[in-house]
Amino acid sequence: MSKAKIEPAKRIDGVVELPGDKSISHRYAILSAIAEGVSEIRNYSSAADCKSTLDCLRRLGIEIESQDRTIRIPGKGLRGLKAPRRSLDARNSGTTMRLLTGVLAGQSFSSMITGDSSLRRRPMRRILDPLSAMGAKISARDGGLAPLEIQGTPLHSIDYTLPVASAQVKSAILLAGLYADGETSIHESVATRDHLELALREFGARVVAAKGIIRIEGGPRLEGRSLTVPGDLSAAVFFIAAALILPGSNVIIHDVGLNPTRTRILDFLISIGAPIHVASLQSRDGELVGDLAVRYAPLAGGAISGAQAAEMIDELPMLAALGPFTEKGIEIRGAQELRVKESDRVSALAESLARMGARVEEFPDGLRVEGRGAGKLRGAKIDPRGDHRIAMALAVAGLGAEGTTVIQDAECAAVSFPDFFATIDRMVER
Repeated sequence: MSKAKIEPAKRIDGVVELPGDKSISHRYAILSAIAEGVSEIRNYSSAADCKSTLDCLRRLGIEIESQDRTIRIPGKGLRGLKAPRRSLDARNSGTTMRLLTGVLAGQSFSSMITGDSSLRRRPMRRILDPLSAMGAKISARDGGLAPLEIQGTPLHSIDYTLPVASAQVKSAILLAGLYADGETSIHESVATRDHLELALREFGARVVAAKGIIRIEGGPRLEGRSLTVPGDLSAAVFFIAAALILPGSNVIIHDVGLNPTRTRILDFLISIGAPIHVASLQSRDGELVGDLAVRYAPLAGGAISGAQAAEMIDELPMLAALGPFTEKGIEIRGAQELRVKESDRVSALAESLARMGARVEEFPDGLRVEGRGAGKLRGAKIDPRGDHRIAMALAVAGLGAEGTTVIQDAECAAVSFPDFFATIDRMVER
């Protein structure tokens, strides 16, 4: 088990080249596999989660060539996947498991998908219910936990309202909808990331989204594409936060995905005083991409709740860890979903920040972290509970603390950002 020692820093400065966006990488790879013809995906994410998706696709008969950050996938078409000889292993990747289950439900063969101990504790009932309504035959452990045994069968379209805002659930249904007869409709009260809808259109599927309803026609002919994955905005947030914590900092982040369903985090940071500037904005492969520039500024702090919390779910750990460096602190409510991620992130954040000397109040649906008036953070030993976002958020907080912060099990950051600690070390001045 590796440890990372984080020493206090004076400032952070320089240019960041981010790994490819995880969410988009998963979706491009899966669509490439079930398209006809060859797809080339540049800047494919180096995250362990995205490698899990590729490994599962290989076990389904897809040949994948990988060189540097580019992968090449000769697609087999909607009906071209092969029955795997053994269980598919999604490891720690909930996206891999949920999205592939949508695809596998409509196949002509049976399969099983499992994962590591953390993933086997995460809720899968939220995809099993709508997929079962489409005719899928899936059995799970203890009423909704992996491993999932999937008996492929013909599917029919449904009209479904998402009970919980979740891009992964929406994506599982849309992918299953490719194998269903007629038109599948999904209603969502909170707009979740729409990377799959955009990618489906790029590959040639018939998808219409308007007024909170997404519709997809079954049985399209998907065609292989040449695509470039933008940098991951969720990874960019750690460097933005580091610049906002350390006086005198200036950071430029190139080629970041700025999909409007993902940029609420930037809106919130700007609203509490962060000087973030967007440049070179362009549309590429259906996604908005641009450069971000951020420098140090004192932050007011603020509250996040309801739809805001759902839209910023992956960035909430870093926002909570930013709380002690703001004037009024950070309060997060309506974020029950944080408790069923790779760890119980509410509990992990509350425990870790308190260990560093922050004043924290934990709620069933979030937490409140007091601002700088509660005192300066101090270094501490942090157990991230195997959760990549907890490890990275507390490492950034450690840059502004007094004394050494030790992140145990630091290699868990590789789930989304293998070079995170090396990149931080290269950019900070001590």
